Amino acid sequence: MKKGNYNRLWQWHFYAALFIVPLLLTLTLSGIGYLFYTDVENKVYDDLFFGESEKTEQLSIDEGIEKVTEKYQGYSVSKIIVLDDPYNTRLTMTNEDGEQTYVFLDDNYEIVGSQSAKHTFSNIMREIHSSLFVGGTIVNYLVELAACWAIFLLFTGLYMTFKGRALKKVQNPTKRQKNKKLHALLGTIITIPMIVIIFTGLPWSAFMGNFIYSVAQENPSIGIPTLKEQPPTSDMSEIPWATRKNETPTSNESHSHHGHMSDMPVMSNSSNTLSVDKLLRKIEEYNISKPYSIIYPATEEGVYTVSKSSNSGVTGLDVSPYDEMTTYFDQYSGNLISQVNYQDYGILAKWFTWGIPLHEGHLFGWPNKLINLFVCISFLFVIFWGIKTWLSRKKKDKLSAPPKASSGVSISFIIFMIVLGVIMPLFGISLILVIMIEGIIHFLNKRKNINLVN
Repeated sequence: MKKGNYNRLWQWHFYAALFIVPLLLTLTLSGIGYLFYTDVENKVYDDLFFGESEKTEQLSIDEGIEKVTEKYQGYSVSKIIVLDDPYNTRLTMTNEDGEQTYVFLDDNYEIVGSQSAKHTFSNIMREIHSSLFVGGTIVNYLVELAACWAIFLLFTGLYMTFKGRALKKVQNPTKRQKNKKLHALLGTIITIPMIVIIFTGLPWSAFMGNFIYSVAQENPSIGIPTLKEQPPTSDMSEIPWATRKNETPTSNESHSHHGHMSDMPVMSNSSNTLSVDKLLRKIEEYNISKPYSIIYPATEEGVYTVSKSSNSGVTGLDVSPYDEMTTYFDQYSGNLISQVNYQDYGILAKWFTWGIPLHEGHLFGWPNKLINLFVCISFLFVIFWGIKTWLSRKKKDKLSAPPKASSGVSISFIIFMIVLGVIMPLFGISLILVIMIEGIIHFLNKRKNINLVN
């Protein structure tokens, strides 16, 4: 890139940081919290996860579920989480408004207790991290946009570090030079791991995430295997990312005369529906080991979905990417209709099946958590020293933005921005808006100068 591009990138780097630093701080801190959600929840919810009911009568799981539905009026069972010992079984109860409560059953399938799904530590951290606990399309896009511009900050910071020789030794450096060097040094060290962390989180994003998923669905050879049957009417987070929106097969027997079909996957009232106890025996027959989740049929033609996921977001439920599987059981006979394993995924789906747990910090145990923690804390220090560098050069009552570029836009600069815009479409759209704003400001300033001359 030409020398004039240094000032241009510095200026864009500065303004981008100025606008997105609050978002980046929120995302990084909530990301750190989410890294340790399983450790926190195992301690905080110890009585629910591992405790026992005062009642010692041995019940079947169906009898336990019946007691739960009697106690929690207005709620129906939509999911069952079956975990390895010593974890208790967890039921997800959903009401007509979509509100959820988790109910825990001990080894005797007696009720241990319950908690509001919305207020669990993991769900709070997830909501803050993905949608700032506000939600909505605009907020989701804003979060994704901050992640995209963070990539821009890392690349431009790397360029300026070496172009501006920020790491060179200086005799008797000033405070600003010290801060700048620390900002540049740590930023250089974490650039690659930080980019990996950001990109492995994009499958969950609103804009790029949907684009990636669409590509994976439309191209089964590199993405997701397609089950060409009845599409699902529920979207459950416990289903692996690679098969979450797959079309699911339907049960062979339809009983539409038993009543109206619900859009929400809840326990069927039909006497023909296979009991959970019998389903568990079927699951054992097919050698499906714990942990796994059972999602109820959404309609009377629906199926039981039994899945093992590497990115479930549920304490005790995650498995190795190699062990991921999604199976569909006929809700009446209990026969296995279809099964999708990790080996059936295309290369794109396999990549993200590994990438998401890497992003969440549980792909290879504590080392993964510690590496992610180091990168996140380092990123906070990069932001801190960046702000200190700016404040050390900032004049009173002035923004003290970097100087404007002395030369025109070079081809290399344009190519760099286009490549980033193509890789990150939402960034590309925002880039067009930035260019338009800059163009308008330039036009107004030019017109103002002409009027002053006249």
